[in-house]
Amino acid sequence: MRIKTFCPGHITGFFQICEHRDPWRSGSRGAGLCVDRGVHATIDIEEGNGEVFIRIDGKEAKAPVTELAVFKVIEDRRLDVSVDATQDLPVGQGFGMSAAGALSAAHGVTELLGMPFKVALRAAHEAEVESRTGLGDVAALSRGGMTFRRVEGLPPFGRVDRINAEPDVVLCAVGAPLPTAEVLSDEKVRQRINAVGKECVAKMAMAPTMATLMRLSREFMNKTGLASPAVEEAVKAAEDYGPASMAMLGNSVFAVGKAKDQDRVLSERGETFRARVDWRGPRVIAGESEND
Repeated sequence: MRIKTFCPGHITGFFQICEHRDPWRSGSRGAGLCVDRGVHATIDIEEGNGEVFIRIDGKEAKAPVTELAVFKVIEDRRLDVSVDATQDLPVGQGFGMSAAGALSAAHGVTELLGMPFKVALRAAHEAEVESRTGLGDVAALSRGGMTFRRVEGLPPFGRVDRINAEPDVVLCAVGAPLPTAEVLSDEKVRQRINAVGKECVAKMAMAPTMATLMRLSREFMNKTGLASPAVEEAVKAAEDYGPASMAMLGNSVFAVGKAKDQDRVLSERGETFRARVDWRGPRVIAGESEND
């Protein structure tokens, strides 16, 4: 059986870590946007020994979060799952590729096995939380669009509201990838993130708009001190043409405004990507109910 899926990427502007014993209730509060660049995956399932094989951009790859998400779906079934994925954006730059990879694969498996979509969401979210590679991406992707995560965790425990906005988005990676798990394992950094993030969430609740999201993202970047000098310089350059800030967590920038001009100045500092807000969320592109 074969199916093809797509999952958008996701950029977080600011966040507050909120962990609980139940992984479905754990996650983060904050705001960000789902973008129409993400992960395309072809998933094949056949009878076997319960193994998972992953290729990314044509090469065999270790993708522990995707692998864990798939295992959580198939459990003890004697099935072999092959995932052939392509990524539109770089990994480790705050663009949500880990979540998109896990969710595109898990969604394909649940579709082929006749399971509800919530099984894929839970598997991908649990895999992200347990691997400490992301806390709020899957919850945001469950809604699509520009989002405000008012309450941490997956719905129905979490609450994710949409923000009505259709900006052109420019993304730019200006340095080496940031290992999210390492950053979030530093207790002093976590405390600083949560103190600033809590303030930003409270302010966002009072005026949940795109302008507020971008302003608070910049405030979060400044007060947490997470941005490298290269990111700070790139953000300042992009701000001549509209709001910009650091994508959490990456050596990267996201900007909205005069996209052509922002793309031009950011391309002098790193690889750039143009995107739009994606409102549809994870989805099946094509599928077949029988073996090829």
